[in-house]
Amino acid sequence: MKKKIVPFLAAGALIIVVLLFMVLSSLIEKYTPSKERQDLSEYYRLSGSEEVAVILNREITDSKGRMINGVVYLDYQLVHDSINSRFYWDANENKLLYTTPTDLITVNAESDSYTVTKDTKSLGHTIVKADTSTAYIAVDFLALYSDFSYVTLEEPNRILLTNEWGEYETAALKKNTEIRYQGGIKSPILADLEKGTEVTVLEPDETWTKVYTTDGIMGYVKSKTLENTETRMEDSNYVPEEFTHIRKDFKINMAWHQVTNADANSTVASVLQNTKGINVISPTWFYLNDNNGNIANLASSSYVEYCHQNGIEVWALVSNLENKDVDSTQVLTYTSRRENLINNLISAAIQYNLDGINVDFESLSSEVGDGYIQFIRELSLKCANNGIVLSVDNYVPTEFTAFYNRAEQALFADYVVIMAYDEHYSGSEEAGSVASIGFVKEGVANTLKEVPAGQIILGMPFYTRVWMETPIGSEDTSAGDTENTTGENNEAEGGSADSYTLFELSTYATNMAEIQNLISANGVTPVWSDEAGQYYVQYENNGVTYKIWVEDALSLEEKLKVMQSNNLAGGSFWKLGLELPSVWDTIIKYIN
Repeated sequence: MKKKIVPFLAAGALIIVVLLFMVLSSLIEKYTPSKERQDLSEYYRLSGSEEVAVILNREITDSKGRMINGVVYLDYQLVHDSINSRFYWDANENKLLYTTPTDLITVNAESDSYTVTKDTKSLGHTIVKADTSTAYIAVDFLALYSDFSYVTLEEPNRILLTNEWGEYETAALKKNTEIRYQGGIKSPILADLEKGTEVTVLEPDETWTKVYTTDGIMGYVKSKTLENTETRMEDSNYVPEEFTHIRKDFKINMAWHQVTNADANSTVASVLQNTKGINVISPTWFYLNDNNGNIANLASSSYVEYCHQNGIEVWALVSNLENKDVDSTQVLTYTSRRENLINNLISAAIQYNLDGINVDFESLSSEVGDGYIQFIRELSLKCANNGIVLSVDNYVPTEFTAFYNRAEQALFADYVVIMAYDEHYSGSEEAGSVASIGFVKEGVANTLKEVPAGQIILGMPFYTRVWMETPIGSEDTSAGDTENTTGENNEAEGGSADSYTLFELSTYATNMAEIQNLISANGVTPVWSDEAGQYYVQYENNGVTYKIWVEDALSLEEKLKVMQSNNLAGGSFWKLGLELPSVWDTIIKYIN
């Protein structure tokens, strides 16, 4: 019997030994650090010997640079988005441009020289490498005009860039250790670190701390290996460029004068006759007339002479809207065409002795934003060289107009004008004010986030919109410049919850005098709206409901208070001839 039990005991013992061996092996496997090493080219996601990893502010970017003849080149998009957005790449003409407060720097692709206005300089190697998709710019050229520091390293190729300055935490290693790709002993080793090595602490933790090494490796070390944590300061040695502006020593009281043909210039005396306190007039004289940057010109020397005799400066307006066959994108994104436009404007300004140019480029797409702001930069240089004031008209800030880049405008232009009107316009889906006080206040507040108060001119309307709601099926054909089919629930007026009237919404803009005539002819009493900051009128005529948010002296006064309380540079008004003469008595109380 005992002989039969022995094999079973032996087998059991063997099983136990095997199990113990497996457990022990598992424990050894679990607690033994991995020796696996990650290839740094793979870590930086490099696919060729020419590629350069770009580490920006201790983060590996998706962008890849290029190493050519020992020079590191950075992708233009990275430069524009993360280093210095003032660099402008003209992919149409293969030119790199940079604008300082006083000079335009120009570099042709594949050239080792560049021009600073009219002076030619050499860098000693190619500055811009271009291919079919982008441009690559030599990092040492970028450093001439940008606030960043850099270190280049090899094996593998990488460049460490810094342009965020301030405090950061460092620590030293107590002993030799490894930096691993992730926290944990099983993660691949990125590099060996010697005792005393100083690292930047990115994410402290009780067990594993994320750190950054001086040669651009980010990974994890055991927290217990770190000591002597210190706060360091990283400062920039870059001296920022100083911008200057032409500033008037008086509050700007400006009005636009719409001139659609040369004969209209003769009306300037009668148009100004009923005004008070105007010190700047902006006639709509110039507009883009073809895709090469040529302009239509309605300017008049006698007009300018008359204004100057009466102490009024002339800031002629240039628009991109009049000739529908012109593609603004074609003009703004080609350097030669942009230059032609600027030369045409400056030539006309000199010829007619203009005091300023007022840029009114509207309905642009976001894709042309960089070309537009480059146009403002380049125009500002030639305006400044000739003593010409540059003002730029802008919508109130919205997410959709951010590409107009008001902050950059403010650096180069002398004045930034807020067109604080067209809150509701001919294409609006509902009736409403042209410029309610809330709309104006918000527009000013948001512009002040980008532009100094002393450069802001508040644009205000002299016009009002008449809104007409015509029930569907009505034979009334009231005039309007647009129509929308919409609806209105009449429950608030005593109707049932299911009572829903469809109507056509139409509107037209008109002057202050006609609005007062409509109010009088229809026997209605305007009601003041604190919310709108103006009078509101509603009445019915032949089944059509009329709604009017009235622009008059009182509504203008509310807007002028916003201008005054924010200490803005002044105000401007669209447009002369639409106002009642009495409004000027209100205006000069705030602008004198």
